[in-house]
Amino acid sequence: MKGNDIVTTLELVMGWLNKLALLNILWILFTLFGLIIGGIFPSTAATLGVARKWLMGKKDIKVWKTFRKIYREEFISTNIIGWILSIVGGLLFLNYRLLFESREDISFILPFVFYLVLFLFLIIVTWVFPLNVHNYASIINQIKNAFIIGIARIHITITIMLLLFSFMFFSLEYPVLLIFFTFSVSALVWMWLSLRVFTQVLHGKKDPA
Repeated sequence: MKGNDIVTTLELVMGWLNKLALLNILWILFTLFGLIIGGIFPSTAATLGVARKWLMGKKDIKVWKTFRKIYREEFISTNIIGWILSIVGGLLFLNYRLLFESREDISFILPFVFYLVLFLFLIIVTWVFPLNVHNYASIINQIKNAFIIGIARIHITITIMLLLFSFMFFSLEYPVLLIFFTFSVSALVWMWLSLRVFTQVLHGKKDPA
């Protein structure tokens, strides 16, 4: 490789590292600006939205401007979705505590039913935010479509879940990643896998996989 090619490659790599770091910091800042409970959901949507534009070829967008625009546009809808899911998640947690405390007095079937419901809940969580920034629809339709797509492409669903869990687990070992890369890289991979499915399911094209 020639010297100019090395310099060009390094500049490209550093440029993308800077973009990912900026996007990650914006996720953290806007989550905090929303006092966490009001900021985490639109911040996640905005991060996925920026990643979506990159993956669709718009690599020269202004990260700050684009993030802020999506954050404002999706603030209400993503908070509604997020709080619906949070309430359901809270109810599932309460049911888990009840099952744990009454484990000696309940049928062995109930824990299996609970974990099945939990898995179906996680399927919706996995797909509803990428859908929110990709396909404009009512909140009910987004939740319904998230469930249908998640079941229909269960192998992709499980892959996304495992990758997101792995990124978070690895980042806990190296906390500096949480500040600069964890959320932006997670969003990029999350959106990349989601777009492959959306291309087929929502637009009727052949699955590139």
